[in-house]
This record gives sequence, structure tokens and C-alpha cells, in this order.
Amino acid sequence: MANDADEATDEALMGRVAARDRAAYAALIDRYLSPAAAFAQRMLGHPSEAEDVAQDAFIKVWIGAATWDEGRGKFRPWFYRLLYNAAIDHLRRRLPPGADGLDEVVDPADCPETTAAAALRRRQVKGALEQLPERQRAAVVLCYYQGLSNREAAASLEIGVKALEALLVRARRSLAETLLPIYEQG
Repeated sequence: MANDADEATDEALMGRVAARDRAAYAALIDRYLSPAAAFAQRMLGHPSEAEDVAQDAFIKVWIGAATWDEGRGKFRPWFYRLLYNAAIDHLRRRLPPGADGLDEVVDPADCPETTAAAALRRRQVKGALEQLPERQRAAVVLCYYQGLSNREAAASLEIGVKALEALLVRARRSLAETLLPIYEQG
């Protein structure tokens, strides 16, 4: 039998979180932890940092639940705004890339050639994303990786839809300029 929290809207859950309902808070975490960590990882490039940022965002949800106002917008864009701000704060405090010495884990089930090619493509795309300005990177990650609509992504970044679309155009152009020569070479 489904739990009431499983069927409640995000906004209804936030109302319950504001009343300090831990089950509602847990339901929001269940819904958004994986997408939040994925967003943060694409913004930051490292899984453990992404987990820290996602946790920071969820702490802010708990703390800010009493002041959250459904009349100002839906939960999802508001949450991604918290997450984006936490990622940007983390980027400003972080060590230089690669300073932790940890390498990316590769699935040993894949054949070596496929694994190597996929890892190379991931590094190239990751590198190209990291070269984008923060707001362009966030727009790409929100729309293409997290699946937010342009309206939701714009609300998350606190900009208009046209401004978001302009960010996406510039980001796609930059990504193409960076990646096309790599793929043309082989």
C-alpha cells in the first residue's frame, strides 16, 4: 500500500515539512536525492563533492521550509535554485581540479576498448562543460541532464525564459566549438 507522502505533491510535502513532518521531508529526499546528486556532479565534476552539495541543499530545504511560499512558484525550481547556489558556493571554495587524487571508477564488465572510448568521451564532454561559464553550465545541466522545462530551469536560475534560451544557445555553440574538432580528428 502506498504511503500518503509517496502520492502527495512536492508543494503539499513542503507544507508538511514546514510543520516539521519528518516523513514528508524523507519523501522529498527520496524523490530528489538522486537527481540532486546528478545535477551537482555535473556542475562540480566529482561524486563526493556532489553528495556534500546535495546534502547542503536538503538542509536548506529543512531550514527554509517555514519561509517557503508556494505562491512564489513550484517546489522543483525553488529546490534547483538552492542546489545551484550550493554548487556555486562550493565551486568558489574548492581545491583545484584533480587535487584530491581520486580517479573515475570504470565498470570492469565492459570490454577495454569500449570502456576506454566511453571514458574518453565522458572526459571530453565533462571538460567542455567545465569550460562553460557557470550560468551556461547550469542551464545545460538543468535542461538536458535534469530534464527541467525551460520555464522551470529559468525559475531555478531566477531569469526569464528568453534569457535561459540565450544561455543555452551560447552554451551549445561553445560546446560545439570545443567538441567538434575533437570528434572530427577521430
